[in-house]
Amino acid sequence: MNFDLIIFGGGTSGVAGAYIAAKYGLNTLLVEKTDVLGGALTQGLVIPSMKVDTKEINTEFFNDLKVFADKYDARHTYIDGNEAWFNPQLLKIVLDDMLSSVKCTTLFSCEPDKCTYSPEDKSFRVTLNHKILSLYIETKYLIDATSNGKIFKLLNCNFQKNDERIQNPGMRFILSGIDTFKFAAWLEAFDSDRNVTTVQYTDEQVYLSTAYTWDKSKKWALAPLFRRAIDDGTLKSTDTAYFQMFSVPKMPDSIAFNCPRILLEEGQNPNDPFVYSQSLKQGRERIYRISAFCRKYLPGFESSYISQIADFLGIRESYRVKCEYTMTKNDIISGNIPQNIALACNYPIDIHSNSDSKDKLEFTKHTYYLPVEALISDKINQLYATGRILSADFEAQAALRTQMSCFSMGEAAAKDIIKRLS
Repeated sequence: MNFDLIIFGGGTSGVAGAYIAAKYGLNTLLVEKTDVLGGALTQGLVIPSMKVDTKEINTEFFNDLKVFADKYDARHTYIDGNEAWFNPQLLKIVLDDMLSSVKCTTLFSCEPDKCTYSPEDKSFRVTLNHKILSLYIETKYLIDATSNGKIFKLLNCNFQKNDERIQNPGMRFILSGIDTFKFAAWLEAFDSDRNVTTVQYTDEQVYLSTAYTWDKSKKWALAPLFRRAIDDGTLKSTDTAYFQMFSVPKMPDSIAFNCPRILLEEGQNPNDPFVYSQSLKQGRERIYRISAFCRKYLPGFESSYISQIADFLGIRESYRVKCEYTMTKNDIISGNIPQNIALACNYPIDIHSNSDSKDKLEFTKHTYYLPVEALISDKINQLYATGRILSADFEAQAALRTQMSCFSMGEAAAKDIIKRLS
């Protein structure tokens, strides 16, 4: 089988690239190792996608996604103007529909086993494994959106040097059976800081957001509750490293949690299979304790229960590839505008540590821009990388790993290939 483009990884950036490529007429194959598209958006329960200033650069996929999501009533626009509050379960259906509408071929439960590149005819040959079957396919262009650089590894391409810094991962879950109106009324009265706590009432449900971290340099209204929970044994101190909640569109009795943070010991890397496996167990154990805390200390949660736990660990940083250009912290600070722009962003450098005083959230006063060359392999210029494996240093990746940027990366890579094939 032959395709114009094969994309590996049906997560945030991969599905965006596949949709745009197929929409503009490329014979496109999207290969996903699980049975669901969306990655962090769906299986990872990342709700909502963080709002950034995209300058409407490579946002065609996102704009179409909103239209398709509204078709299934799977989205809400929050009071801060964030249009990307998606329902993770309905989004699975939405993404299937989007790719079907542009006739993109999708293979689930498939992983690449072998991948070679022929400089003579400038084509890739890939062997895929699907359960007990093997498939052989060829293409002129590849996008690696696997989140761990699987294709770059198979092709012996270059990676950034590991400076041994690593972000602490997280895990997400949803509690249901909540009297959200009771909780919202209490929360509004309990915390007057609208930079932390916000509430929006609609005809169908109440939407809200609030947070707490163990960073003692900040004032958190919820802090006394967490201290009491530690004292009475409901929580462990490490459970309180990070706590954040958001309402889930079209799930009026449910709230999604951006926590717990998984704290790694010195020298541990969540990409190590043993560390990853232990971190999963640690995360689920902490989720149980946090759910008990909510039932005991938060009005409206008395009858709540764990309804969903993310299917995987939320790894923020893994293997960064080497491309024609490497985005750096200095690029973010300077705000220089490259000739070939992949995306625009103003999200801060966001580093999650394992200490109560070493988190970093460094904002810029301007929008910064990622060049397309940061997505094109420095070894094979028909190979692209999108998502968290992009060519960037540690700090730049920490600013560019959000979903809105990943949407634009996938779209930018697809459009660059379209231009080269036209």
